Amino acid sequence: MTSFEGSHSYVAADDLRNAVNISMALYKPLLVKGEPGTGKTMLAIAIAESLGKDLIVWNIKSTTKAQEGLYLYDTVQRLYDSQFGEGDVKDVKQYIKLGKLGEAFTAKKQVVLLIDEIDKADLEFPNDLLWELDKMEFYINETKATIRAKHRPVTIITSNAEKELPDAFLRRCVFHYIAFPAYEKMEEIVRVHYPSIDDKLLGYALESFYKLRDTQGLQKKPGTSELLDWLQALALSGISLEKIKDYPFIGVLLKKNQDIDTLNEIREKGYSLKQRWI
Repeated sequence: MTSFEGSHSYVAADDLRNAVNISMALYKPLLVKGEPGTGKTMLAIAIAESLGKDLIVWNIKSTTKAQEGLYLYDTVQRLYDSQFGEGDVKDVKQYIKLGKLGEAFTAKKQVVLLIDEIDKADLEFPNDLLWELDKMEFYINETKATIRAKHRPVTIITSNAEKELPDAFLRRCVFHYIAFPAYEKMEEIVRVHYPSIDDKLLGYALESFYKLRDTQGLQKKPGTSELLDWLQALALSGISLEKIKDYPFIGVLLKKNQDIDTLNEIREKGYSLKQRWI
């Protein structure tokens, strides 16, 4: 079996690579948790790229129902065809449209299936998928057909830990929590994206970035994507290194008014961020 070793654009820690490979060996979904910006979604993209497989993405919303991932029966189109004499309404199959899970099951080759942000849906959503993810099959009532996976997909499920998932669902998954990268690992990640970045610019920026993340009272800490955007803004602007500690282009890092107010309050009181955390 081919193993996942990371990709040219994704730096994966040893424990994460092990979790991916164990989940594939056990034929179980990998449930990945972590705060926004830790690369959960990008992991599935990297796995598909590394293993040379197609990627199917099922983006979960608060209104998403499990049935949508299996198939949908287009009753409206069938009614229209019956009224206007278009199409063979007796052929129910033509009104069945497979969802993302159905597409993964019927793919000619093994694919990587990403079920992204499963915790956005209601509490029953994970339970409604227990059979399908465990047995890799589902039944279509309208055609009396059972759809079975031709090739069990490599399934990655992400969660921002906004709500607890049911125990029965957790038992069917391999679990991994992606901690936010430490300074050294983040430097490695940045250099993958910006291999020619100036060493001093990166050093000043990373020091300021981690001080900002450790500031008390932030509602949304900046993540990896914000850091990468900020570094690009700093490099393009040609700003002096000494001014980086003043957080120019703060709207690239912080996305909430309250967080910008918190930072401004620190400045007004003359505190350094380091004093603030102490």
